Amino acid sequence: MSYAPRPTGFTSHVRASSAFGGNIPTQQTSNLQARINEKKMELESLKQLRDLSAGLAGQMQQLEEKLATLSNGTEAVAAVMGNWATVLRAIHMASASIPRPKENDQEDSATAPEEQTLPQTLVRIPIQQAEAAQREEQKRAAPGHT
Repeated sequence: MSYAPRPTGFTSHVRASSAFGGNIPTQQTSNLQARINEKKMELESLKQLRDLSAGLAGQMQQLEEKLATLSNGTEAVAAVMGNWATVLRAIHMASASIPRPKENDQEDSATAPEEQTLPQTLVRIPIQQAEAAQREEQKRAAPGHT
């Protein structure tokens, strides 16, 4: 099987294209132009996809930050809720140690309310300092005081 020699010159190319009527270059050009247009549209779509993906990535990052904040807040709430059992136990222990009046004492207390003993305070708030600070503030705010 022997093959005919292959033409390699420019003249043979021109002869081959003119043999088909000369329509192939214009048809080939229009095919190439159509393919270029398709690729340009594909490129535009890919650019839009890239932009939308960047926006989505930014939103996901914001969501991640918000979820991290939410997670930290949840941990803080869990710590507070874990402490409530201890707080309630302390209140129960403190209230158990408060002396309770006996039944005959209640009859006496009905006749003499000023002798009734009050329960001990569980929390002490220094109100003298707060009152002094408030008076100082009122003195500063008074229009005649400089």
